[in-house]
Amino acid sequence: MDNGINASIVLAGVGGQGTLIAGKLLGILAMNLGLDVKVSEVHGMSQRGGSVVTYVKIAPEVHSPIIEEGTADFILSFEEVESVRWAKLLKKGGTMIVNTQQIKSLPVLLGQMKYPQDIIGTLQVNAGDNAKIIPVDAAGLSLETGTTKAANIVMLGALSNYFGASEDEWKKAIEEAFASKPKTIPGNLSAFDKGRKAGQV
Repeated sequence: MDNGINASIVLAGVGGQGTLIAGKLLGILAMNLGLDVKVSEVHGMSQRGGSVVTYVKIAPEVHSPIIEEGTADFILSFEEVESVRWAKLLKKGGTMIVNTQQIKSLPVLLGQMKYPQDIIGTLQVNAGDNAKIIPVDAAGLSLETGTTKAANIVMLGALSNYFGASEDEWKKAIEEAFASKPKTIPGNLSAFDKGRKAGQV
């Protein structure tokens, strides 16, 4: 990434998945690179289970954090249904990274609704040549590090393949983001590595 970058990133998930922490980490990365950044939680509640969307805009100068329909360079969807809900924000030629985890809502659990089938396949068909859809088992890869709480870092690892900042710059941002919990840093760095590998397509 150079100082001419202008990136709009949507982080879409449900409460408890770490979308806000992912946004904070992107902010640290941008500031370390001498770029302007604005991070805004724009929808939903951060309680566990509620829909949460965070907009992150990074550029030499950012005037507004809002990302309009069809303008997002990247969407990181932390849950499959959320990818469908926010796909309209992705621009032509954009990249969507989708955690294949399925978090079933109460109506689905009660049998009142059915969870949509083959979401990834549908996204890929709809995107055609206009966008890149990358499925990542972020929840499973997080478990491989010994925790269920690093799926957000797995997702950022996948993003790092397309975002331009060096691997060292990403890892420096991770270390800074978790400086207050140093025991979690090795696991998060491992999660980043796993995501980076999984996102290489």
